[in-house]
Amino acid sequence: MDIITQIEAYIASQSEPKRSDMLTLHQRILQLLPEGKLWFEDGKNDEGKTVSNPNIGYGSYTIQYADGSNRAFYRIGLSANTAGNSRAGYARSCGVGRSIHRKRSA
Repeated sequence: MDIITQIEAYIASQSEPKRSDMLTLHQRILQLLPEGKLWFEDGKNDEGKTVSNPNIGYGSYTIQYADGSNRAFYRIGLSANTAGNSRAGYARSCGVGRSIHRKRSA
């Protein structure tokens, strides 16, 4: 299954109003980062054990670790959780977090 299909299936699997909120956030981030890399992490480790919630990722940057190693990762992450949706990364600095916060608190 390709990444876009995985993302669509993940969003569709959420109950309302979480599904609509996630779809709105997803579309908004795609508008802000139209050329950004898309990621989908299913939340499972190499053994297939669930270790986190699934995440949709947008953009790319390199994480530099203290031991000198590095790896590519996404800049913005979007994930459903039991309380609603969470977002991480630089979403607030590019305006996504602020606009969604205003919408949700209205």
